[in-house]
Amino acid sequence: MSDPPLPHRAPPETRRRELLARGQLAGRRARMWMSPGLGVKRWLALFVICTLIGAVGVLHFTWTGPLHFTATRWILWVNALIRPEVMPLYVGGIVLMTLALLGALLSIVMLNRSVLSGTGTAPEQAVDLMYQNRHLSRGPRIVTLGGGTGMSNLLTGLRVHTGNTTAIVTVADDGGSSGRLRQSLDMIAPGDLTDCYAALSDSPVMTRLLLHRFTRGDGLEGHTFGNLMLATLSEQEGSLSDAMLDIHEVLRIRGRVYPAATQPPTLVAHLKDGRTVRGESQFAGHVTPSRIDHVTLDPPDLPALPEVVQAIRDADQIVLGPGSLYTSIIPALLVPAVAQALRQSPAPLIYVASLMTEPGETDDLTLEGHVQAIAHHLGRTPDCVLVNNAVPPRDVIARYAAEGAHLLSLNGASRDLRGRSVILPLLHPGQARHDPAALAQALLYAAPRRDQTV
Repeated sequence: MSDPPLPHRAPPETRRRELLARGQLAGRRARMWMSPGLGVKRWLALFVICTLIGAVGVLHFTWTGPLHFTATRWILWVNALIRPEVMPLYVGGIVLMTLALLGALLSIVMLNRSVLSGTGTAPEQAVDLMYQNRHLSRGPRIVTLGGGTGMSNLLTGLRVHTGNTTAIVTVADDGGSSGRLRQSLDMIAPGDLTDCYAALSDSPVMTRLLLHRFTRGDGLEGHTFGNLMLATLSEQEGSLSDAMLDIHEVLRIRGRVYPAATQPPTLVAHLKDGRTVRGESQFAGHVTPSRIDHVTLDPPDLPALPEVVQAIRDADQIVLGPGSLYTSIIPALLVPAVAQALRQSPAPLIYVASLMTEPGETDDLTLEGHVQAIAHHLGRTPDCVLVNNAVPPRDVIARYAAEGAHLLSLNGASRDLRGRSVILPLLHPGQARHDPAALAQALLYAAPRRDQTV
């Protein structure tokens, strides 16, 4: 009969890395427990003080009451156990108090773990939830408007600093998966909404599922799971806007995401030669930016959610972009209630300048031209323009130039625009897109905010 196999043991180096990772995780959780504003340290200090006072009360009761002889015998026994010739009695008392306090703290920790487990909350996630609910809830109220990958990148950076982000997303897209669902179900375009939900979701699994795109299946190919989920909720509730609260709850959103309009609009480009181009998906093939006079929505009197208007009124900072000028940013500004709220808001209006021109949409349009187009359509000029001054690698610039895209800069800009600009390195290393962390840092610490001036 052969010997039973020995239990598998990880190599020493692997074991060492595992222990190091666990130690780093424990250290991170400990730092989060002690972070300012979490409301833990004050109650921990109160517990320690009350425990010490309680110990004095117990000692007073036993020493002066009917348990005097029992307490005396107990103290004499402890004194003999400590052995004064080895350790001073007061040091032994400190050791006993420390052990008792650690035991009390351990009992509280285990009680909390039992309570959390009973409510369905994983104890190891408790500190993350508390950090989110207490620390992030005190972050600035930032409203972002736009769409596309630029908006989702911005939200990815902001979610680390504040839980009070409200994303107002353009819903004029009529191409790809969004266009097919919009045409079939007469719903607002869900694509940019899906990207923003994924960027703000606290569930990594849900984030991955939302962005999953089907590559096969009759009728499914090309659709993302998130778009189909939003279409399902739209069918169930009657409209996607009616399902907003359910979506935020299901996806565990850190902040809020709302469509700019509650009905599906068509984006119309009015060219200077009198022609019009209908549909966002048609812009790249038929529009020369130098010929654009303005863009409109059809129908023009689209309603907006009350939550959108209220978020703008309460905002500490309003951010436009980053994103495509005529197809992501400006369409969100054309909803009448949104535009009026933006014009009346006392919060600083910040435009995150595009890094590059876009072929077929903003060819030959300068950075100042971008700002003027926003002011023309909105009726308010941005108070601050965030401009990147980092240069992408030469091969990246060459690749974009081959497609007709060129870097935007303040070269030739007016004194007024330069005075409004905050210039920082905002580029993602090795790419021609904004770095989420750098952009969030710039908005929080370099750009003006209403809560810092009121």
